[in-house]
Amino acid sequence: MANFYLDTPELRHYLHHPLMRRIVELKERNFKDKDTYDYAPFDFEDAMDSYERVLQIIGEICADTIAQNAEGVDHEGPVCKDGRVTYAPGTKANLDAVTKAGLMGVAMPRRYGGLNFPNVPYMMAADMVSRADAGFENLWGLQDCAETLYEFGNEDQRMRYIPRICRGETMSMDLTEPDAGSDLQSVMLKATYDEQNGCWRLNGVKRFITNGDSDIHLVLARSEEGTKDGRGLSMFIYDKRDGGVNVRRIENKMGIKGSPTCELVFKNAKAELCGDRKLGLIKYVMALMNGARLGIAAQSVGVSQAAYNEAIAYAKDRRQFGKAIIEFPAVYEILSLMKAKLDASRSLLYETTRFVDMYKALDDIAKERKLTPEERQEQKRYSKLADSFTPLAKGLGSEFANQNAYDCIQIHGGSGFMKDYACERIYRDARITSIYEGTTQLQVVAAIRYVTTGAYLAQIREYEASDVDESLRSLKDRLALLTGKYAEAVAHVTDAKDQELHDICARKLVEMAGYIIMAHLLLQDATVSPDMFRDSAFVFTRYVEGEVEKNYSYVMGITSEDLAHYRK
Repeated sequence: MANFYLDTPELRHYLHHPLMRRIVELKERNFKDKDTYDYAPFDFEDAMDSYERVLQIIGEICADTIAQNAEGVDHEGPVCKDGRVTYAPGTKANLDAVTKAGLMGVAMPRRYGGLNFPNVPYMMAADMVSRADAGFENLWGLQDCAETLYEFGNEDQRMRYIPRICRGETMSMDLTEPDAGSDLQSVMLKATYDEQNGCWRLNGVKRFITNGDSDIHLVLARSEEGTKDGRGLSMFIYDKRDGGVNVRRIENKMGIKGSPTCELVFKNAKAELCGDRKLGLIKYVMALMNGARLGIAAQSVGVSQAAYNEAIAYAKDRRQFGKAIIEFPAVYEILSLMKAKLDASRSLLYETTRFVDMYKALDDIAKERKLTPEERQEQKRYSKLADSFTPLAKGLGSEFANQNAYDCIQIHGGSGFMKDYACERIYRDARITSIYEGTTQLQVVAAIRYVTTGAYLAQIREYEASDVDESLRSLKDRLALLTGKYAEAVAHVTDAKDQELHDICARKLVEMAGYIIMAHLLLQDATVSPDMFRDSAFVFTRYVEGEVEKNYSYVMGITSEDLAHYRK
């Protein structure tokens, strides 16, 4: 029987990273839940065994149900009638399968009906679901909204809503509007307080809302009359049971067709405030978006895996000139680079996820007791690392997903252009990953400050201090040379004190930092599991050399005259 977890040993490699012991220790609070819940682990080994067993269940569902339904869902898609959305039959079957398996509250605490998993195994589940069907991941993965509700809602709200999510109800985050896409501070959906009924009322339109006819919505709305910026926005919870919101239409999209992207009309819809007024964008949406971006990084890795699997299977099967095309250098060069990009993306994803797990667990503990000075330092360190690595994981991972989907079709040749092969769907699904939850350009905006403050360079130096296998030392030395060029390019831009130069070179500098970091992570992986990662470490380091040299030449050679030609 097929199983996406068992056939991807890289996942188990990352699940058993040394930092997981500390993550589980913090998440389980000395395993106190064992006295209340019979499925709670009683020690670290039991917790890891639980993650393994659940990931195997998810891997089986992905292979036998979600992946099998993917093509049908892509062709049929959801439909909208009388203001309501009906999922494709395959989507309904997928939701039924994950709900019956108890997988709709993976990361939520047990007291609300969840499994209390850290983000590492949760992102592994997202990785596998995305490989099976990227569109379905958008429905299942919106459990991230429950994390926001858990983090910022009050206990009454948590008790009323989170158990419903764990039982199989769905969520959406209603942020964007026709005139407010990336610029969320321009949101104008109006929230007014209804004194007579003691509730808030929402009026206006939301657009591009993933799973917009969900059961429970987190809605960004303007609560402060007369304001026009982010300080006038608050976060609200809307329950579909209360009515007042209709789906005007489902967008006709290029890809991820199983995931209904909706335009919503709010007409005096009853809602309740989540958290404090005026912090909707400034605090809550920023936290929500960071979680969503990590989810898209996992989705990107899953799509990359799907593209690579389709490409290598076709290359082994397709024969030309008397032999399988995988034997031609022009083909196996592409496949090797696809695998290297996939492995590099996955390594960065789980490094980032470990950072997120560490700081979030400590944040949660801080709600119960005062952190020790050592814990506060730990929380501060991992929070900064998570903030700096998330835009890299999302931005670079999604770009690699698009590149791998492109190369997958190239390997298929003319057949890849036909709907007879899954690579055509994968190619369309991949395209959105570098756009939604913040485009690659916005990830650069988020990441560039960690270039100019030296945060990325400091982390690279920390990786340089790590031991690697003797056979990999030459790669480490080559990366050290590239790091010197990266540092020189950063100094060149920062010393110039020219904002236009800074902005034009930002993506080049962020890519240089990200590629070097990914290469170091692959060296660490190859040291622990050489059979799994050694080839990718060599191939990716060679790729990084070319990319860093190219970006270095661009940054060091650009002139004021060149800049003038970029202006429009």
